[in-house]
Amino acid sequence: MSEMQKLVKVFIMGEAYEVPEGSTIIMAMEYAGFQMKRGVGCREGFCGACATVYREKGDYKLKGGLACQTVVSDGMMLAQIPFVPAEKPVYDISELTPDVDTIKILFPTVFRCVACNTCTKACPQEIKVMDYVQALKRGDIAKAADLSFDCIRCGLCALRCPAEIVQYNAATLAQRLYGRYLNKKSPELDERIDEIEEGKYENDLEELIKMPREEITRRYYSREIKLK
Repeated sequence: MSEMQKLVKVFIMGEAYEVPEGSTIIMAMEYAGFQMKRGVGCREGFCGACATVYREKGDYKLKGGLACQTVVSDGMMLAQIPFVPAEKPVYDISELTPDVDTIKILFPTVFRCVACNTCTKACPQEIKVMDYVQALKRGDIAKAADLSFDCIRCGLCALRCPAEIVQYNAATLAQRLYGRYLNKKSPELDERIDEIEEGKYENDLEELIKMPREEITRRYYSREIKLK
């Protein structure tokens, strides 16, 4: 650490630590000596493993965020929530129908939503959680699947919900129903499957397996991305 680097005081699980200013919560915890065996995953904000609740100095609001994205501030008090106990019904997707009746049976709590928007405010991905819950209540499976597409299942929405809805598991059901019954079949998918079965990519795959990690990384970030 640079001699000139400023330290700030944070409270991790109730204990005070001085950590470098500008650190993410994960970086601060590791600097403080925590060994991250759980509550950490991709470190880039797309796996949902590092859900954290915190309060900032002088602010009464309890906030939520991902530890890999959220930057610490002086006086911050935080606690990680690596797992949120949640209702997760077991079902056979082939026996379901993509309509409101399925939602009523498997996620009846959805209909207790009071439209307070707390779930949306809690979402670190800025997903319109309340909106997709309302879509589920209407039986608009396609809309719910679309609005919840970027959900990373961190659980912060369910943690803050006064109606005790498990929004992200209901969203998963909507996405599965949409994929199984409502999404248009892609002709490119069948074409790609045929190419794989014919061995078209075997040489390329063998080359990737033998390639050094640095070269794989370089190719990944320099690839041309085609947007339609």
